[in-house]
Amino acid sequence: MAILRLALQSLRNRKATAILTIFTVAVSVALLIGVERVRTQAKESFANTISGTDLIVGARSGQVNLLLYSVFRIGNATNNIDWKSVEDVKNHPAVAWTIPISLGDSHRGFRVVGTTDDYFKYYRYGQKQPLSFKEGKSFDGLFDTVIGSEVAKKLGYQLGDEIVIAHGLADKSFARHDNLPFKVTGILSPTGTPVDRSVHVSMPAIEAIHIGWESGARMGPGVKPEDIDPDLLQPEQITAVLLGLKSRIQTFALQRTINEYKQEPLTAIMPGIALHELWSMMSVAEQALLVVSGFVVVAGLMGMLSSLLTSLNERRREMAILRGMGARPAHIFFLLISEALLLTLLGIIAGVTVLLIMINLAAPFVLSQYGLQLSSAFLSQHEWMLIGIVLVAGFLVGMFPALRAYRQSLSDGMTIRI
Repeated sequence: MAILRLALQSLRNRKATAILTIFTVAVSVALLIGVERVRTQAKESFANTISGTDLIVGARSGQVNLLLYSVFRIGNATNNIDWKSVEDVKNHPAVAWTIPISLGDSHRGFRVVGTTDDYFKYYRYGQKQPLSFKEGKSFDGLFDTVIGSEVAKKLGYQLGDEIVIAHGLADKSFARHDNLPFKVTGILSPTGTPVDRSVHVSMPAIEAIHIGWESGARMGPGVKPEDIDPDLLQPEQITAVLLGLKSRIQTFALQRTINEYKQEPLTAIMPGIALHELWSMMSVAEQALLVVSGFVVVAGLMGMLSSLLTSLNERRREMAILRGMGARPAHIFFLLISEALLLTLLGIIAGVTVLLIMINLAAPFVLSQYGLQLSSAFLSQHEWMLIGIVLVAGFLVGMFPALRAYRQSLSDGMTIRI
């Protein structure tokens, strides 16, 4: 304890240098733990986007591409699939439920998803959590829409508001279906998934707004709502369909059957395997970020080593006086080690504290902009391990000046000219 008190007093006497060293270590630790937390949270967020869905069926494509546009609303489909094919898949004895999805339109930067009521009944995210309504209900009329929580929050929509959907992803005046506005009838509760950033309409509504459109352009003034018969609005093609099976034992057999479908080229993927492949593709960038943050920690510890070595040359008389007062070489050694450990520990505490504050402040923005749910929970087991490694590294760094001070003789210290 006497050595620890002496180390604290020594650091107080070199306050400016100690604060700069603690700041350097804090920044490096905050970056290291921050990168690790973003990495793990991003992985969990990807994994929690969809659950309880056994297969996703779309046009012939790579499984990652199919996963990206059907679940994450990223990119576009290589092709659509015929409604007849969807009906064949739906009528297969192994299929319990289906969720058809039609993409291609947008509203002020948010993707429009054409689907059915089964979407709200069977879609699951996280640990098989169902979708729930914060306000309102599912679409009842032809031009009703259900919006995600982020759409409502960012655009300030409430129940009863009218919105206009645009053809394609560019929300330009000439591409808007302004002759057929939609009314908001439901707002979903937050999920932390792309559902929050989606505008949901019925499949017949998708067909209705494209009456009189050819090759992405409106031909003529456009149809009026009262002139549309909802019973005649049968989709011809959709983008993808999510499947739930009666028994998971049948997953591989049905996947093979769909992939060998004769009427048109289809691809059936298992979301879990596709997610694993997607994350494997991103692992190079993920590991690179972790390595860079590791080098930042090394640079911070090297700065601490430089500070300790520089101050050691100025403290040789102090060491000599301590020796003259009866301190043994081991005491000098543990004094320097204690200073290094204190600097490292204080830097770790400061870095973790700043990181948790920044996560709490940035979490709403990151969720709204990137759909990533950052946890403000305290350190995980893996993060504790990283901190332990940093602390051990600080101990090893402190050994260099400690060994040097240990080897300095009493007479060498007393003969220094000032």
